[in-house]
Amino acid sequence: MEANLVVPYQSFSTVSMRNRKINTYYKYKKISYLPSWSICCVLAKPPASNQSHSNYNVYKDNWFDHLAINHLSQSIQATTGLRNNKSGYEGFVEAARLVYMNFNSTHQVNLVAEALQRAFPKPILSLLKMLLPQSKWAREYCAAFTTVFFAWLVGPCEVKESEFNGRMENNVVHIKKCRFLEETNCVGMCTNLCKMPSQLFIKDTLGMPVNMVPSKLNNKHQTDCNSQMKKKDVEIS
Repeated sequence: MEANLVVPYQSFSTVSMRNRKINTYYKYKKISYLPSWSICCVLAKPPASNQSHSNYNVYKDNWFDHLAINHLSQSIQATTGLRNNKSGYEGFVEAARLVYMNFNSTHQVNLVAEALQRAFPKPILSLLKMLLPQSKWAREYCAAFTTVFFAWLVGPCEVKESEFNGRMENNVVHIKKCRFLEETNCVGMCTNLCKMPSQLFIKDTLGMPVNMVPSKLNNKHQTDCNSQMKKKDVEIS
């Protein structure tokens, strides 16, 4: 699976959220057109609907994985005010599912982006942004860093090569089978709770343009999730 083009995206503006109290708003500015790109994540599709659950990957999370999973799960729950009593990756997915069920698509993106802001200390993000200006080394470092420290979130991944400004760089992260997509089995959750807020968060905090490109998904998943989301957007807007 190759990714030859990464298209710059437009970030969402923070909007007022009804029926919940918010102490802090993160306003994301519209990103102007970028003539080039940096890191691309390619997500593999989940198993076909006729495959048994036994074919899913079995993950053996270590102490760091459990710490990271629970920290992000608690950050999402604290941001939304929607709590669950599950733990581990199951609790994280449940926290994401509650966001998907209770808010429209625009709110979902902004809420998860805000949760990511909560999860990472601002001084560390500011330091990383200062130490990693746009460069070949920074792009390749970030790609390699993702494969080592974020496999707990997206599953096994590897760095691949792509062309950048006429030369080849190891700046593509290829996710063989996305853990989050596999667990949720929903393209709507993949897009609104992972792809868009992650792109927004990384660009605004680290200044590193990233485009996550899910591979073609099963039509059943597209129809079910998108139909549900369109209905929710009408009801909640």
